[in-house]
Amino acid sequence: MSAVAIIDYGVGNLRSVEKAFRAVGVDAVVSSDQDALGAAERLILPGVGAFSACIHELRRLGFADLVLDRVQHGTPLLGVCVGMQMLFEESSEFGQTKGLGLLKGRVRKFGDELNVPHVGWNQVTNINNHELLTGVPKDPFFYFVHSYYCEPADDTTIVGQTEYGVRFASIVVKHNVCGVQFHPEKSQAAGLQLLKNFANGVVDRSRPPN
Repeated sequence: MSAVAIIDYGVGNLRSVEKAFRAVGVDAVVSSDQDALGAAERLILPGVGAFSACIHELRRLGFADLVLDRVQHGTPLLGVCVGMQMLFEESSEFGQTKGLGLLKGRVRKFGDELNVPHVGWNQVTNINNHELLTGVPKDPFFYFVHSYYCEPADDTTIVGQTEYGVRFASIVVKHNVCGVQFHPEKSQAAGLQLLKNFANGVVDRSRPPN
């Protein structure tokens, strides 16, 4: 059994996430095996590209149901980039597409007046001192690549915010469900510390988010 399992449903360079965990001494594995994912202590939901394509593949391969079941049983989950967006109820990308609904809210596109995608280093303002950011410098910079942003219905889930034309949620946490809009595996020391914090159990496993 691995401490952390990264869900492989055919998107993105998942080995870089695996290597980032290994760099901080965490046993992590990339897997598309239902049994391995079901046995892991913590799950990573990655995502690169279009929301609709990602959620379609996640559902087609049966991983959406697995994620929902594991979360309901208290397993900590971290969504990364589009993986964070899929935690919400719906996205407006290529029409309205339903997400996993683990968090209330929607995913919206940045305004036409901005250069999209939003690519590069940007600052995350820590707004509630959550333990996920323990040991991370105050208001750190992380690496972003995205054209859409999350708009939570419940402001209490927002742990970090970032400015890019609008002020958007870049870190969210509700009980055992976490999401980051940026790529921690590409964010040097701050990103590695956040992954280490997640792996070391700073999120609430006592109850699911509903």
